Amino acid sequence: MAKRDYYEVLEVSKSASAEEIKKAYRKQALKFHPDRNPGDKASEEKFKEAAEAYEVLSDPQKKSRYDQFGHAGVGGAAGGGFGGDGMTMEDIFSHFGDIFSDLGFGGFGGYSSRGGGRSSRQHTRGSNLRIKVKLTLEEIEKGVEKKLKVSKYIACDECSGTGAKGGNAYNTCGTCRGSGKVTRVTNTFLGQMSTTQICPACDGEGKTITNKCHKCAGEGVMRGEEVISVKIPAGVAEGMQLSVSGKGNAARRGGINGDLLVIIEEEQHNELLRDGNDLLYNLYVSVAQASLGSNVEIPTLDGKVKIKIEPGTQPGKILRLRGKGLPEVNSYGKGDLLVNINVWIPKNLTKEERKILEKLDESGNFKPSPGNFDRNLFNRMKNYFE
Repeated sequence: MAKRDYYEVLEVSKSASAEEIKKAYRKQALKFHPDRNPGDKASEEKFKEAAEAYEVLSDPQKKSRYDQFGHAGVGGAAGGGFGGDGMTMEDIFSHFGDIFSDLGFGGFGGYSSRGGGRSSRQHTRGSNLRIKVKLTLEEIEKGVEKKLKVSKYIACDECSGTGAKGGNAYNTCGTCRGSGKVTRVTNTFLGQMSTTQICPACDGEGKTITNKCHKCAGEGVMRGEEVISVKIPAGVAEGMQLSVSGKGNAARRGGINGDLLVIIEEEQHNELLRDGNDLLYNLYVSVAQASLGSNVEIPTLDGKVKIKIEPGTQPGKILRLRGKGLPEVNSYGKGDLLVNINVWIPKNLTKEERKILEKLDESGNFKPSPGNFDRNLFNRMKNYFE
């Protein structure tokens, strides 16, 4: 099922401010919160959908990519995004706990942000990774799946990423009693004030390791490699960034993995030049071909095709092959192939060739008329080839 527009999900316009987007998300979170709709799977999915929309639109860089490229620009077509099928309630509350902190809900399956259960613990997050991928115009036209070998931090295979020997050598933290947070009460001239902080004894994890894994020294992560398959949609452009959720560096002791950010680089084509979704090609024909007309072959991304040069074709004429350009991301539209006609003038002539041309020059048909200047043609050429 195609994803809905993020602005539509949060019911805001594209010109909405950061504060308006945050308020709109709070409204959706309040409406579809699982505590308010127990057992309602539809509401739960809308709750996740709103979290995914807010995760993108609240980030200026992601918002900019989304506005330019749609879902593909933020991972919607690359096999991941924050709100993918693997997202859990714990992910949402871990990311946006500050937004839920004053909604007034109790626990939901142990994940409420207000207190108790697992969500009150601090969850570490692995760092994001950036990797550049070079694509040919042929790959950009069709879309491609790339297998990338990435060097990064992965979960320790000895302790399954827990950091504890055998995966279960834990004690509940005696300082916070497993909550991951401690509350301190201080006396002020205004009365008693309480503040809640991450437990310093367990770093907010709610548990301490009694016997550390020898392979990762209790960190739960180690250097390694992973082959990651990334689906790149057709029509991407230089500098575009795709996000693959959870494929960045693994987090310490079972936290939330970072994301893999795939940055697109475009390889220069030997014959074709890209201009947005259009492709440009400079075709050189002889004086005879331009004068008499001819059928010539030109390159396209789908192979060679023949085009007809009409008799009397002037230099600078542009032929348009519709639909032979590049597709738009997340769209059915395609650009065109624009063929710029150039007449090749030889530099070195034989005596016989010179005599022929001198004789032709005596004919009025081979003399340009002062009124033949084409302003529209000049402007088009200036736009495309200046």
